[in-house]
Amino acid sequence: MNFGTQKHLPLQGAENRSEVAVLFNIRNGFIMEEKNSKQIRKTGRKPKNDPAVHRYSINLNAEENAKFLALFDQSGISVKAHFITACIFQKTVKTVKIDMNAVEYHAGLTKFFSQFRGIATNYNQIVRLLNANFSEKKASAYLYKLEKQTAKMKELLLKVLILTDRFEKQYLHKE
Repeated sequence: MNFGTQKHLPLQGAENRSEVAVLFNIRNGFIMEEKNSKQIRKTGRKPKNDPAVHRYSINLNAEENAKFLALFDQSGISVKAHFITACIFQKTVKTVKIDMNAVEYHAGLTKFFSQFRGIATNYNQIVRLLNANFSEKKASAYLYKLEKQTAKMKELLLKVLILTDRFEKQYLHKE
C-alpha cells in the first residue's frame, strides 16, 4: 500500500501498516515499562527461597496411626509435617515424658509447705494467747505440750526433706 509521501505516514520511516504497528508497539512497550518501573509495590508475602512444594501421601492403619500420634505427642512438636520430616531425615526429635507421679509429688509438697506456714502463724498466735490469758505455770505446761508436738513436726519435716532429695536425684537429673 502506498500512503503517499513520507510526510503523511503515521510514523516516519515505516513502509507499510505492519511496520507501523511494530513501531507503535515498541514505543508503547517502552512507555509501559517506564510506568511499571515507577509503580513497583511491595505488597503481600515475601516468597520463600526454597519453598516446600513436593507433597507425599501415606496411609496408616489404626494401630500405626495410634503409634504415630503417640510419638507425635511425645515429641512436643506442634506441626505434624515438621515431625515427619524430622523422623525421615533422622534429625533429633526431642521427647518430653511427663511423669504424673512427679507432678502429684510436687503438688503434695507445695500443699505441705503451705500448711507449715499456716501452722507457724497459728503457733505464734497460741503462744501470745497463752502468755496473755494464763498464769505462768499453766502457760508453761501448755507450752511444754506444744513443744513436744513441734518436735514431732520437725522430725516429719526432716523425713520430707530426705524424701525430696531422694526424689530429685532419682527423677530430676540436673546437669
